[in-house]
Amino acid sequence: MSKINQLQAAALKGPVEKNTPVKTAVKKTVTPKPLAAKAVTAKVATPKPVATSPAKVTPKAVAPKVVKTKPVTKEKAPKLKMERDSFTMPKAEYAQLYVLKERLAKLGNPAKKSELLRAGIMQLAAMTDAALKVAMSKVPTIKTGRPKKK
Repeated sequence: MSKINQLQAAALKGPVEKNTPVKTAVKKTVTPKPLAAKAVTAKVATPKPVATSPAKVTPKAVAPKVVKTKPVTKEKAPKLKMERDSFTMPKAEYAQLYVLKERLAKLGNPAKKSELLRAGIMQLAAMTDAALKVAMSKVPTIKTGRPKKK
C-alpha cells in the first residue's frame, strides 16, 4: 500500500456509521416541599414522644438514592473551512456519481455527490507517484469552461 500523511489517516479512521445519541433514563424522586410556616401568635403544644419497646420498632422503608449522571456529550471537532467551486465533467462520468450513490444506498450507507468526490480524492492521495501517474493517464483531457449556448 502507499504511504499517506497523518491528515489522510485521520480522515480514513473517521466513523462509518452515523451515531445517534443514547438517552439514559434517570428516575427522579419527588420530595414534597415543606409548606412555609405562617406566623402564629398562640403557642402550639408539641406532642410528647411515645416510648415504644425495641421489639416493636419497624425500620422505615428508605428510598434508594438516585445518582445523577451527566449526559454523554460528543467532543466537537474543530470546524473546517469549506471551499465552493465548479467544474466541468462529461455527462457519462457525471452519471457515474448517481450510479455510485444508488450502490451505496443499497449497501445501507447513502452518500452525497460531494462525499463521493472527496472519497475519490482520498484514494488518489493515498496512491504512490507511479500509480497516480498511471491513473491520471487514463483520464482524457477536456476543454474546461461553460458549454456554449445553442
